[in-house]
Amino acid sequence: MTVHLLLSAGRGPAECAWALARLLRRLEADAVRQDLETRRAETVPGDRPGTYRSVLVRISGAGAEAFAASWTGTLCWQAPSPYRAGTGRKNWYIVARPCRADVPRTTFSEADVDIVACRTGGPGGQHRDKASTAVRATHRPSGIVVVVDTERRFDLNRRIAVRLLRERIEHGDELAERALATARRRVHDELVRGDPVRVERPETPEQDVAPRRPPRRRPRTAR
Repeated sequence: MTVHLLLSAGRGPAECAWALARLLRRLEADAVRQDLETRRAETVPGDRPGTYRSVLVRISGAGAEAFAASWTGTLCWQAPSPYRAGTGRKNWYIVARPCRADVPRTTFSEADVDIVACRTGGPGGQHRDKASTAVRATHRPSGIVVVVDTERRFDLNRRIAVRLLRERIEHGDELAERALATARRRVHDELVRGDPVRVERPETPEQDVAPRRPPRRRPRTAR
């Protein structure tokens, strides 16, 4: 069983991206305890070092679906801001939603196409009808059917029908990819602050500290 979970800081401040990094490590540690494997399939870094605006996590193993469900919803990291000492806010929220990683492309093969000669009405006279030059082509894996009778020759109509099937399948894949991208974008706007399904806190005070640049050393003066 494999599940993908998208973690997003939404449009929150830098602290939310910082909180996402902490919650991500907490999720990964929880997965290890439950004999599950995790992999960061996609990451979008935040403005600060060691932070993330979003991460797509691949979770594999028995019980992956139930585990992902336990981490689905609004998540809260409860700790003082590492960037603004004067703020009293301590709750930083992110959202986690199951998400499809990608859309599998349909492999088109003429071997999967059934071609049947047929007769259709319309202009062209009796010769077209009697000769059954029209083509009904069916792509078995997808169930897509096209009927072509634009030409007076069967082989030409067959060639057109196969091309139309290929184009329709490719167009369907493109629409599915756009729908997936739209669904991911919506996750970033679904963040609801408050009523979290999980509230996590640092185990030690040191975990509240964000990475900072080391102070510059003053050059020693000769005595």
